[in-house]
Amino acid sequence: MAYLEPFMLNEMSEYLKPVEEMWQPSDFLPDASRDTFFEEVRDLQESAKELPYDLVAVLIGDTITEEALPTYESWLTMVEDVNKDENSGWMKWVRAWTAEENRHGDLLNKYLYLSGRINMREFEMSMQYLIQDGFDIGTGADPYRNFIYTSFQELATNISHRRVAGIAKKSGDKLLAKMCGVIASDEARHAKAYMSFIAKAFEVDPSEVMIAFEDMMRKKIVMPAHFLRESGEPQGGAFAHFSDAAQRMNVYTAIDYVNILKELIQDWKIDKISGLNEKGEKARDYLMKLPDRLLRLADRIKVPEIEYKFKWIYG
Repeated sequence: MAYLEPFMLNEMSEYLKPVEEMWQPSDFLPDASRDTFFEEVRDLQESAKELPYDLVAVLIGDTITEEALPTYESWLTMVEDVNKDENSGWMKWVRAWTAEENRHGDLLNKYLYLSGRINMREFEMSMQYLIQDGFDIGTGADPYRNFIYTSFQELATNISHRRVAGIAKKSGDKLLAKMCGVIASDEARHAKAYMSFIAKAFEVDPSEVMIAFEDMMRKKIVMPAHFLRESGEPQGGAFAHFSDAAQRMNVYTAIDYVNILKELIQDWKIDKISGLNEKGEKARDYLMKLPDRLLRLADRIKVPEIEYKFKWIYG
């Protein structure tokens, strides 16, 4: 981790943007200071009416996931063996990453509020529950497992937001499509950063990084919102329904999970890593065979065809 510190400081500018040059939620939303504000809100609501029910459910789940940012920031500051000095590369990265990610929830939250389709009190209770419940993603405080998880997860959120953007555009909601498109772009940029951290770690500690990768994939990468619930439900009560809606809309599927794994294996050149010990070699063998195994399992998955009625959505 000490080896990674200067790399993070040097490369940070490649994966983060200056605040003044970045988009902000107000760039996309109706401006309350303008005389046309109510007309713009009516246009937004008309477009939102055409969105499929399942897509709205996925958008809400994605938004709640983005809004649980306090959990993610506190988790990343607890990683072991990183320099936690305020001016260290790691702490600067965590704060800057958090600041960029914070815009996502702000933007989508306001869009949902203005759309008129959302029971905001139910939505807000789910958001509060998710932050309160936290998450258990199997990484502990281990830096390799955390960077592997964030690499995978940022690629997954890129796919999800990009697909929502595409469906929104086909449904006639160009504003939502544009919003989700810029969020997806952020997620892709952040994924490249975490992937580069792991690539650099492979240079100096290949066996332990390989074993960490294998361990994360054996446990399976759980989504950060796996404790998602609606009011009156037990922890995690709504996540399966949210996941089913995402599969029905082809927003994020079991095949996407496999494709992300393939992308990481290819990007980190897992087949070419040298200097592995016996455990590292066994871990590599497992990882190289895993995509085909998962594809066979994905073919057997049956997604319920019936839409679940969420408390979040009116009508």
